[in-house]
Amino acid sequence: MDFKDIKHIEKAQSFNRKDGAKLFVVLIFFLIISLVAIFAHTGHNTLLLVFATIIGGYMAMNIGANDVANNVGPAVGSHAITLVGAIIIAAICEAMGAIIAGGEVVETIKSGIIDSKQILEPRIFVSLMLAALLSGAVWLHLATAIGAPVSTTHSLVGGILGAGIVAGGIDVVNWIELLRIASSWIISPVLGGIIAVIFLIIIKKSITYKENKREAAKKVVPILIFVMTWAFSLYLILKGLKKVLPILDIGVSVAISFIIAIIVYFTVRPIVAKKADSLLNTKEDINSLFTIPLIFAAALLSFAHGANDVANAIGPLAAINETLQNLDSLPSAKAGVPLWIMIIGGLGISLGLALYGPRLIRTVGSEITELDKMRAFCIAMSAALTVLLASQLGLPVSSTHIALGAIFGVGFLREYLKKRYYEMQQTIIEAHKGKDAQEVEAFLERFNKASIKKKGLMLEALKSNDKLKMLPRLDRKERKSLKKAYKQELVKRSAINKIIASWLITVPMSALLGALTYYIIISAGFEL
Repeated sequence: MDFKDIKHIEKAQSFNRKDGAKLFVVLIFFLIISLVAIFAHTGHNTLLLVFATIIGGYMAMNIGANDVANNVGPAVGSHAITLVGAIIIAAICEAMGAIIAGGEVVETIKSGIIDSKQILEPRIFVSLMLAALLSGAVWLHLATAIGAPVSTTHSLVGGILGAGIVAGGIDVVNWIELLRIASSWIISPVLGGIIAVIFLIIIKKSITYKENKREAAKKVVPILIFVMTWAFSLYLILKGLKKVLPILDIGVSVAISFIIAIIVYFTVRPIVAKKADSLLNTKEDINSLFTIPLIFAAALLSFAHGANDVANAIGPLAAINETLQNLDSLPSAKAGVPLWIMIIGGLGISLGLALYGPRLIRTVGSEITELDKMRAFCIAMSAALTVLLASQLGLPVSSTHIALGAIFGVGFLREYLKKRYYEMQQTIIEAHKGKDAQEVEAFLERFNKASIKKKGLMLEALKSNDKLKMLPRLDRKERKSLKKAYKQELVKRSAINKIIASWLITVPMSALLGALTYYIIISAGFEL
């Protein structure tokens, strides 16, 4: 037997042991939440609630495995924080967000996708909720397995849609709402990409394109942290803490977040200045100033995500629990959430993240495009600001699509800037044709170190050079060949195609799964 074969066998055995350990932890989790459901339940059909609780826990785990990557992936990909550190921070913050701010009530029929008034029988309602929960969880599991980050809300919506059609016919569907959800496939990534690109351009023009990057960073970084603090404070007040804080007017919320941002600005300004003085005047060193803001952004995004998206796991479970407590009437559009259900949701998300989250974190953080701390900061800013903007405009958006749209945006901006830079280099080389190689290298070095304004002046001077004008122009075929030579794909097209395809089929696939699951549950003929 070859040594390589032995190594492969050992690797396979190690992999199987890891999988076995994960499965054991999952089974223990299911056992614990089953016991919690048994002791907490006081209504009808305890066995059915136990089954629903296991499915709810399974859904929460899949949310953690798939969706949380959007919050911490960029920070990990930029090396602002390690994978283990990100998992620990996100797991704690997700659980805290779910338990503290998850809310006392949640929507029973997610997004109003079907008319709940046509689902009047408790048996049908419970079957629909179970089918939606299970189908959404299964689709999320499949998406995670292939490394595709998808919207958990869309997964659940698809499950409700499919089960609802089988339960009540095509007439129960709210087609206008479905169209709104479909529009988020375009709105979310486009908005996310635009805002991320705007921030990256601002950072490049105000810091990295300056000759004295350290001095520029001393002035600009505290301002960027001010904007980040304002955005995230407002995001938490309006989205993350809306269930525990009294409903505040938008003006009051903006004012409170502004005051918090001012305090943070004056606190961090001397810290940033001191740190900048110890750094070299390079882009790589200046990048390190964004490390701490990125860690805070990942933590805050995780908290807000836990507070908001836990409803995708516990909403149907809470509705089932409320129905089984009183079979005489169905829960309204909002269902009460006992503390034990919120804890299951929060712990499930954290457990799913810890066990199965690393793959998606790597996908989001490094497999789409290369991220440094500045780009990751822009993505985090985009995530918060896009949600805020969309909520005020009443636009349907997905946090997953926003984050990935922001990653696509900064990646394509890198491609464009690399292309422009290559064109500049070609102009310089053409202008120095026939000259000593060292002279060309010296000019390129001066060009690289120059500010963006000086670069423009240097290029204009070269272009006005008579010798350059005398050089033969490239024909169309030659220009096309040169374009191919300097075109660099800094965004992996295969990753983009896979992700977009998974977005487009999320609702249809989860709807098919929901319809099939509902049919199986009803065919089983259980009674309440």
